[in-house]
Amino acid sequence: MEPKNIKIVFWGTPEFALPSLEALIKNGYSVAAVITNPDEPIGRSQIITPPPAKVLAQKHKIHVFQPEKLNAETFRNELPEADLFIVAAYGKIIPKDILEIPRYGALNIHPSLLPRWRGPSPIQYTILHGDKETGVTIIKIDELMDHGPIVANYKLLASLKLRRSGQVTNYKITCRELQNKLAEIGAELLIETVPKWIRGEITPMPQDDSQATYSKILKKDDGRINWSRPAEEIERMIRAFNPWPGTWTIWPSREKISRLRIEEAETAQDEAPAGTPGFVWQTGQKLFVKTGHQNLEIKKLTLEGKKSLVVQDFLRGHPEIAGEVLI
Repeated sequence: MEPKNIKIVFWGTPEFALPSLEALIKNGYSVAAVITNPDEPIGRSQIITPPPAKVLAQKHKIHVFQPEKLNAETFRNELPEADLFIVAAYGKIIPKDILEIPRYGALNIHPSLLPRWRGPSPIQYTILHGDKETGVTIIKIDELMDHGPIVANYKLLASLKLRRSGQVTNYKITCRELQNKLAEIGAELLIETVPKWIRGEITPMPQDDSQATYSKILKKDDGRINWSRPAEEIERMIRAFNPWPGTWTIWPSREKISRLRIEEAETAQDEAPAGTPGFVWQTGQKLFVKTGHQNLEIKKLTLEGKKSLVVQDFLRGHPEIAGEVLI
């Protein structure tokens, strides 16, 4: 069968899935349906919002399924015939009997170099652990999480190279930026891989399970800063958890105990005044926090219920933060 004559069912939910779905459509593949998660309430107003993959599918007049449960008989009866499943951050484990439906199996686009960082939060864990390289892996899905044999992969440095003042520098990347980069690379790798896969030109390679590491689902409380940790570790955490779950601390001595979200920060060598980890001090228009090792210079932050501010604007409104201890 010619690769572009196959019928594809695409499984995906968030923004990470969009470049791959768009690439399949743009390159002339027949996407018979998109399977995505149900609409859900988003933000403070809890407005019911469709997932990004649904919005893109409807734009291209592709039929959308949003099953609450994949083992529901009605969903299985409605699932269209497919030669190949493509999965990109769908968000649920697909049952084995469904994976066996397409003749060419199911390929998953995973944003890490498997077997490193299996699980739901590989991009966050890549940054959090200071990995020097990352990438995208396409695997043939089996019944275990991110366990199937490797079909293709692409490696890159876990940073962005930017040209500033005529010089190329390594820029410390945030989760959102790395996600966007890996999503685009994943789409390109997918378009290169599908024809070879359909023609039988690829022999999948089993993963080395002894080298596997695992990420977990991130919750709001995972973003709370422990100021006794080293500044370098906290700085990675701030980048890894941007935008979700965010990195935050408590400012306890205000009239109303407030949560501060730290949006941007850098490690600093400046000598700290005496104080416990979490102690805040100001030097000129700069704001520093003492940590368990070295210090953190705060660049951008948000007071609970307020808008995000660069530190100079924040200090104009809240100079009293200097001398406080964050917890």
